[in-house]
Amino acid sequence: MTGTSPAVVSASKLGLTFQTSDGPVQALSNVDLTIGKGEFVSFIGPSGCGKTTLLRVIADLEKPTSGTISVNGMTPEQARQSRAYGYVFQAAALYPWRTIERNVALPLEIMGLSKTEQAARIKRTLDLVNLGGFEQKYPWQLSGGMQQRASIARALAFDADLLLMDEPFGALDEIVRDHLNEQLLELWERTNKTICFVTHSIPEAVYLSTRIIVMSPRPGRVSDVIESTLPKQRPLDIRETPEFLAIAARVRDGLRAGHSYED
Repeated sequence: MTGTSPAVVSASKLGLTFQTSDGPVQALSNVDLTIGKGEFVSFIGPSGCGKTTLLRVIADLEKPTSGTISVNGMTPEQARQSRAYGYVFQAAALYPWRTIERNVALPLEIMGLSKTEQAARIKRTLDLVNLGGFEQKYPWQLSGGMQQRASIARALAFDADLLLMDEPFGALDEIVRDHLNEQLLELWERTNKTICFVTHSIPEAVYLSTRIIVMSPRPGRVSDVIESTLPKQRPLDIRETPEFLAIAARVRDGLRAGHSYED
């Protein structure tokens, strides 16, 4: 966390153990983490290291078994009930029988907002993700990248300050992924949201983030926290610069070092 900005997410000695038919599985262990307002924080680590589990704990989709965590000064359950965050899943998870407009409207309908307020939020969020004019299309009429942008619009419709993103571009081809990375940075700059972003991609983590949280193999622990020194304005070709490559090398070293924790 930078400066004196309030903590949006704060975790101390956080742990989570799943009870399975084969015995307990420790997914997270002793995680200490503070994320400040307006940060873009990426979580990276090997498969099964607990990145998504940690995001789900923040979202109150999983309950920790030890330690403490707060979201906007509340418990995750209170934050969920007050709709303090938007969540973007790995798959767009749009309802195929609803138009893009009605998919974005779904959480607003659940919130009981008026039709006027729904229409205003739908227009604003679709414009933010450059999908204005596609309101009446169905998900199957859009490309994979456009579907994921619609999913982001739905998460933004809450107008929450915190956006949780679980590998939202992982299934897309590299060209589309690069384009959406650029758009996500522009969106972050325009909205000043706090973003927690899970990824397997070192270049993606370095390109997007103000900080990169490197996690060790299970049980997931924070093995390194890397502050980005890149400017906020980041054209794609910044990835060829020595500064970018040096940060990427540190992330790669952190991932290698993290394997020494494996039991």
